[in-house]
Amino acid sequence: MDNAGLTLDGVTIAKDGAQLLAVSHHVAPGEVLTVMGPSGVGKSTLLAFVTGTLAPVFDATGRVMLNGQDITDVAPHQRRVGILFQDDLLFPHLSVGANLAFGLPAGGTKAERQAKIADALTEVGLEGYASRDPATLSGGQKARVALMRMLLSDPCALLLDEPFSRLDTARRAQVRDMVFARAKARALPILMVTHDAEDAQAAGGTIITLQATDAS
Repeated sequence: MDNAGLTLDGVTIAKDGAQLLAVSHHVAPGEVLTVMGPSGVGKSTLLAFVTGTLAPVFDATGRVMLNGQDITDVAPHQRRVGILFQDDLLFPHLSVGANLAFGLPAGGTKAERQAKIADALTEVGLEGYASRDPATLSGGQKARVALMRMLLSDPCALLLDEPFSRLDTARRAQVRDMVFARAKARALPILMVTHDAEDAQAAGGTIITLQATDAS
C-alpha cells in the first residue's frame, strides 16, 4: 500500500521558544533515513518524539504516521517502534536466551518460545548461545543479541540511535551491515541518527543534516 512505512509529517521540535529541528519525510519499507548532526543538535530528541517519550521541556508539532496510522498520541508501548541504542542494554542477570525471551510477545507454549529464540540466535550466527551469560559476549555479539531481542518484539519500524558508535572498526561494519540486512529483509522503515559520515553512507538512503543552533 502507498502509505506503508514511517512518515514524519511536518515535525518540528522547539525548546524555550527556539526551534531545534524541522523534518518532513516518508521512509518506505526497507529504506533508511539518516539524520546527521553534532551532539546536542536534537537527533535523539527526534527519536524520542517518534517513540512517544519526548520530555515535557520540549514543544513538538506535526504527526508521526506508521503504515497509514497516526501514532503521534499513541502510548509508547503500543506504537510497535523498535529502537537500538549505543549501549546494548542487555539484562546482566539474565542469560542470552532469557534476554531474547523478554522481547517476545506474550503467548505460545514454552517449546514454541524456545524455538523462536533458537531460530533468532541461528539467524545471527549465535546458535547454542541461549544459556550464555551476556558478560561473556564480545561487543559485536552483544549487539547481535540486542538486535534480535528488538526484532522478536515484531516492530513495524526501526530507530537507530548511534548503535554502532561503541564498536571497534573491525566489528562496526559487520554489525552495521547485519542490522540493515535484517531490517530490510523484514521490510522495516529505518530512521537512524548519527554523527558518523561512514554510517550515513553505508545506510544508502536519504541523509538530512541538522545544524547546531544556540538553543541546542
